[in-house]
Amino acid sequence: MIPAVAITGLILAGGRGARMGHVDKGLQTFRGLPLAAHAIARLAPQVGTLAININRNQAQYTPFGLPLWPDTLPDFAGPLAGLQAGLSRCATPYLLSVPCDSPLLPLDLAARLSAALESAGADLALAVTDGDDGQIQRHPVFCLMKTTVLPQLNDYLRDGGRKMENWMTTLAMIDVHFDDRAAFDNINTLQQLQQLEQRPL
Repeated sequence: MIPAVAITGLILAGGRGARMGHVDKGLQTFRGLPLAAHAIARLAPQVGTLAININRNQAQYTPFGLPLWPDTLPDFAGPLAGLQAGLSRCATPYLLSVPCDSPLLPLDLAARLSAALESAGADLALAVTDGDDGQIQRHPVFCLMKTTVLPQLNDYLRDGGRKMENWMTTLAMIDVHFDDRAAFDNINTLQQLQQLEQRPL
């Protein structure tokens, strides 16, 4: 098993929030706290250190007391740019990323992904669930990777690539199945935020 101290957790909060009216999703309130605070609370016990990938509102994120790592690519280049920011800065051999807008993320995410990654001898492990159509649904932003994949990511981004799954399929990758689809619910609109708020605890 990969020890928690060998893993840096990265909360991806660097997007435009376009479908939510261009607000900063990590700062939107859910059950009395910013969405990012929920991600921090659930991920912190699973990893050795934490950081947040942001591209704006530094003053609002500073009180979380975590390193703030902006993209090196300009113009909100997407989650892969956030991974690049994390991989280039983290001091541990593994990086585990989660989005800032999934406040119910699994409490055993790191343990399950790391066990599968080690067992398969893979470079990257990502969460999957069953989709409505019977096919697996990948959740690529919930992924654990070796920091040694950074050169491949740099090359992919330099060549104009932006799609997470396209890059991931170039690596030694393992899917890790989770039963609880709701744990991976992400909030893209204010309506979804309100609906999740009303869901029983």
